[in-house]
Amino acid sequence: PAAAAALPRRRFRLARLPAEVGGAGMAAAAAAGGGEEAAAAAAEGRVRAWAAGQAARGRRVALVTSGGTQVPLEARAVRFLENFSSGRRGAASAERLVAAGYGVCFLHRARSAFPWARVLPPPGPALLDALRLTPGPPPGVAADPAALPALLPALRDYRRATEDGALLAIEFTGLAEYLALLKAAARALAPFGSSVMFYLAAAVSDFYIPASEMPEHKIQSSEGPLQITMKMVPKMLSPLVKEWAPEAFVISFKLETDPLILIDKSQQALEKYRHQVVVANILESRRTSVIIVTKDSQTPLSLSDEEIARGMEIEEKIVSYLQGQHTAFIEKKA
Repeated sequence: PAAAAALPRRRFRLARLPAEVGGAGMAAAAAAGGGEEAAAAAAEGRVRAWAAGQAARGRRVALVTSGGTQVPLEARAVRFLENFSSGRRGAASAERLVAAGYGVCFLHRARSAFPWARVLPPPGPALLDALRLTPGPPPGVAADPAALPALLPALRDYRRATEDGALLAIEFTGLAEYLALLKAAARALAPFGSSVMFYLAAAVSDFYIPASEMPEHKIQSSEGPLQITMKMVPKMLSPLVKEWAPEAFVISFKLETDPLILIDKSQQALEKYRHQVVVANILESRRTSVIIVTKDSQTPLSLSDEEIARGMEIEEKIVSYLQGQHTAFIEKKA
């Protein structure tokens, strides 16, 4: 479903990732694969033109990042390191933001969850069983309404969003590709100031292997147990807030498994990067409860048993709350 809005696919090799993610450093990362600097420039131009159309319609803009990043272990990569992120939170939030009147630039991991397509079963028997043949001539395929009760409203909302130009989808796979596209999109959106929201829900890898330390060919199991030393990935929040889009409303996400450190880590992030909001959540309860952490407040949001029973998602409450925070931010800047 992203085909009509997605940029042409180009791959970024994870190479020469800078120790500090700044303007010059990100240019080096974008150039790492050869022609990718041109691809990032094309993305910047496309996002800028799209955002101008949103402004002409009186819409705010949200850049939603979604899904995990892939980190190769070899230069001619056979093996990769991944995380568990499916992109569900980003996709669900993008739907809610469009419904709230935002234009959404959806920067997402290839083959991760996509807005409104989430109602479809995953490829396999469940998807095939939800389809049925229709008699011809010519013969065709139709969805079984009983098997896919949510398909019609989802398809209607998707068509409305794309026909109104409210959704721009750009996909990435690797870490360097993500960083270069994020910078390109941020630079394109910077002129629109406080009306822009950055909703950074992607699960970005914290570690990578520099190209100079990466074997060229497939690692052989005959060589025995594998030992890997990885370097820290530079954080993109600092240049995003200070350089790329300094007037924007920036939201990051903090996922932990230890509830005792969650709030402290979130407050440390706010203090270090000087952005506006951290959405803090614990792994086991992330789909039913979060804490919205700002410089001055901690606001828990959770689903009741009744809300869970009727299929409500926590992203509905997150987006509703953050929309109000964004409004207050814009008014303060005015």
